[in-house]
Amino acid sequence: MSRRRRAVKRKIVADPKYASTLVARLVSILMLEGKKSIAQKVVYSAMDNLGEKNPSNSPLDLLQRAVDNAKPRLEVKPRRVGGATYQVPMEVPAERQQALAIRWIVKFANSRKGIPMAEALANEIMDAYQGQGASIRRRDEVHKMAQANKAFAHFRW
Repeated sequence: MSRRRRAVKRKIVADPKYASTLVARLVSILMLEGKKSIAQKVVYSAMDNLGEKNPSNSPLDLLQRAVDNAKPRLEVKPRRVGGATYQVPMEVPAERQQALAIRWIVKFANSRKGIPMAEALANEIMDAYQGQGASIRRRDEVHKMAQANKAFAHFRW
C-alpha cells in the first residue's frame, strides 16, 4: 500500500445491454485474462436464463436483490495490539459490501462443476435471491465470526 496518496476511484461505466453499473461490475469480476467479450456473453446468457426461470421479475431486479442478500454487514479485521493479534469486528463500507457479494456469487458459481458457467451463475444468483446457497452461507460465516469476536470491538479505531 502506497504511503504517498490514496488511489483515485474510477467511475464504473454502465454496461451496454442493461445500462447498469452492477452488471458491469459482475462482468469485470467474472472476466479472466482481459477477455471481456466472453465474460459479457456468460453474464448476458445467465441474465436471459434468469428471465426465463422467473418471468414475473426482471433479471436486473433479481440480480440486485441477490447481491443485497449476500452483502455482509460486519467482518473481522486483524489488529495488532501489544504483541497479540485480535480479530476485531468492523462495519463493512457499502462499496466493499457490494464487491464482496459479487465476488462470492462468482466464486461459488465457478465452483459448481459439471454445468456451463452461465447456468451456474444463474443458479447461484437465484439461490442468493431466495436467501440460500453458498454465498449466503459465506455471509453468515463472516457474521458469526464477527459476533464471536464482539468482545474485541473496543480495539476498533
